[in-house]
Amino acid sequence: MYSYALLETGCYYLVQEKEESPVTLIKVTVDTDHCLYVTRYAEGPVMEWKKKNDPIFDILELLSDDKVREWQSVYNDNEDAYYEEDDE
Repeated sequence: MYSYALLETGCYYLVQEKEESPVTLIKVTVDTDHCLYVTRYAEGPVMEWKKKNDPIFDILELLSDDKVREWQSVYNDNEDAYYEEDDE
């Protein structure tokens, strides 16, 4: 069992919070003495505070800069699809 205290600011991680939960992409954006401000990417970004001692079942992967750029390209393309206006 891991905890949020192992995660570094500015990095993207694939994690599983609980044994049966889906894999989630998160980015740590702020690190305080006792907490982390985390952006969780699901259907849309969700920002939340996590205690450093909150458990994480598994830290699957720290994404490389190349993989982050690749993901952002796909994610941003999908975001744009929801906001396109009709020309009628």
